[in-house]
Amino acid sequence: MEQLIRNGSLTAVAEFAPEQRRRFVDLHDEDLARIAAVKDLVVRHVDEHAAAFFDYLSKVPEAAALFKNRNLLDQAKQRKHAHLIAMAAGNYDRNYIEQRIELGLLYSKATLDARLFLGAFHWLMRSIGAKILARYPADAQAAFDHLTSLNKIAFFDIGIIVDVLIAERERTITLQQEAIRELSTPALQIRDRLLILPIIGMLDSNRARQLTENLLRVIRSNRAKVVVMDVTGVATVDSKVANHLLQTVAASRLMGATVIVTGLSAEVAQSLVTLGVDLGKLNAVGDLQGGLEEAERLLGYTVVRVDGPRQQQAST
Repeated sequence: MEQLIRNGSLTAVAEFAPEQRRRFVDLHDEDLARIAAVKDLVVRHVDEHAAAFFDYLSKVPEAAALFKNRNLLDQAKQRKHAHLIAMAAGNYDRNYIEQRIELGLLYSKATLDARLFLGAFHWLMRSIGAKILARYPADAQAAFDHLTSLNKIAFFDIGIIVDVLIAERERTITLQQEAIRELSTPALQIRDRLLILPIIGMLDSNRARQLTENLLRVIRSNRAKVVVMDVTGVATVDSKVANHLLQTVAASRLMGATVIVTGLSAEVAQSLVTLGVDLGKLNAVGDLQGGLEEAERLLGYTVVRVDGPRQQQAST
């Protein structure tokens, strides 16, 4: 169970023990007795019930990815058969939950979202319900009671699998957001010991924190001495972001690198003054070109024009 949780970040699934989940669906001993009485209706017709599940999905365009991957589809069908047999077995322990987690991870891998799963599961339970009604044709109350008890396990399973699908979807979104944030603030080495960090778009607290972490890592890996942070593409900043920028400058200084901030717009400059930010801690230059020239000066470079205005050579 713990390994599955680490691999899938399934904290929502691990939050509740088996006895808690049984309590959530109000599962009692009399329910277990009723499930045992109709166990054969599930096991003997397992192929039919599983077919109802996959027949529904085969007609839904959004589930096409599952059917295009033959290996995933075969695994899903095999696990669904095992799921149905275990569902009627009456033993809903931690091992049972792990099997549902594995099934949920498989559905997630096939990009099957919770809505499609719920629709397919409805048809599966409808197939089982038809068999139960046929067994008790003259006793509607008995049929209802037996189906209700089995439905409790259905909701038990739905809770686990939907938790898995949601947790995996959130994990994927988080990874995508982290990748986008990292790509949106790339620290580029343009010369030995010199980095440029162009920042474009809205800069919130989370992105500012990510920026600091990425920059410090790149400073260390490139042994940088000067960083030109260009904020030309940043329209506004608030007090939290301003403090993050100052912390970035201070942290970079501790790593042995000087940060030069360029491209401060009039609006951003006024905001910083209004917010009471200590601008004495910022080494600010008007534009990117000026920042690069200042960085080269700090590194000891001299730019010399050679053979025409478009050819330049840097020397130390």
